[in-house]
Order: sequence, then structure tokens, then C-alpha cells
Amino acid sequence: MALATRTDRRPSMARTVWDSSVGKKTVMAVSGVIMLLYLVAHVIGNLKIFFGAGEFNHYAHWLRTVGEPFMHYEWTLWLVRIVLVAAVIAHATSAYQLSRRDIKARPSKYVHKKPRASYATRTMRWGGIILGLFIVWHILDLTTGTVHSGGFQEGHPYQNVVDTFSTWYGNVIYIVAMLALGLHIRHGFWSAAQTLGVGSRTRDRALKTVADILALLLTAGFVAVPVGVMTGVVS
Repeated sequence: MALATRTDRRPSMARTVWDSSVGKKTVMAVSGVIMLLYLVAHVIGNLKIFFGAGEFNHYAHWLRTVGEPFMHYEWTLWLVRIVLVAAVIAHATSAYQLSRRDIKARPSKYVHKKPRASYATRTMRWGGIILGLFIVWHILDLTTGTVHSGGFQEGHPYQNVVDTFSTWYGNVIYIVAMLALGLHIRHGFWSAAQTLGVGSRTRDRALKTVADILALLLTAGFVAVPVGVMTGVVS
């Protein structure tokens, strides 16, 4: 009798990890750390706008020449962009799938009224949506100039930033997004620490304090730019 051949293959280790809730939470944590490091560097760069157009424009030009002559013009910048896009996609996908998995795991009927999602959970979900929409607008505004007001000037980032924050809607969109970012960091930092095994009963208070300070500093740093334009400090 001929032996039946099995065509089914065991899933790879990467697939097994990704399919597990722990794996998805780890992907969320690692991608979140990558984006957090970028945000720290980004806010430091943004604050250079307070040193004048020359300083800010020179910084923007430097971003395109990092690594030369070993790296070609803008190669390093594009490498950073690719890593960030991958991190954003991984973060959003794992968050969405975990959310769907959590909903499916709940009983279809409750004897009592369904418990409401926690404040942190709702903040993370809606904050993530707000930030996703903001990223699209931000790129179309200050990178491609597609929705930029006042006439986008290639190679003049200082003037482009001033143009954006000279409009009421530019300020509203940006400040709301940065407030959502602060809340996202505040809750996400502690959650990532727990997932990556950094947190513990003795460290929880310290980690929450670090999360609060980090969220406050980043939010204040980003919001300082539109406030600077609105008050005439940056013009």
C-alpha cells in the first residue's frame, strides 16, 4: 500500500511567532521603540527653527547628505524613511489584529451590560487613528507640498513651516495630533516595557514617571513650533 504523502508544511518560526498574541505585542513594542527614537531626534531637529532660517534650512539639507560620500545623496534619508514606514505598518497591523482578536474572544452575550473599554485602551485606539491620518497630511503638506498652503518652496523648509502654521487649520491639525501623540507615548511606553520584560513591580512607578516626562517633553517640543509661529517668535 502506497504511503500517503503529506503536502502540509509546518509554519516557519517567524510565522508562528507572528500568529501568537505575544509575538504581535512584541512587534508592537519593538516598532514603537523605533518610532519613539525617531521622534526624539525629530523634535530636536524641529527646535532648530528657533535659531533662524539659515540654521533650520542647513539642518534640512544636512539630512539629505548624511553619510556622503559613502552614501549617495538622500540614500541615508530614504533608508530612515523605509525603516519608519515598515515600523508604522508593523505597529498598525499588529495593533489592529490584536484588537480584532480581543473582540472575537469576548462572549457574544453578556448577562450584564458589556463593560466599557478602559480609558487607556480607547485612548490608544483613537490616538492611533488620529496619528495615522496626521502622518498622511504631514507628508502631503511639508514633504510633497501637495496640500501645502501659500505655495510650497522646494529647499526652503523654514518658509514652508511658517506657511503651514500661519493658517488656523494647520495649527489645529498639528496641535491635536501632538496631544494624541503625547497620550499615545504615555500609555505605550509603559506597555512596551511590560511586553519586553523591562517592567516589574519595583520598576513600574519609575517607568510610569519616565513615560509621563517623555510624553510631556515631546508634546511640548513639537507644539512649541506652531506656538512660535503664532506668537511671532518664528516668522
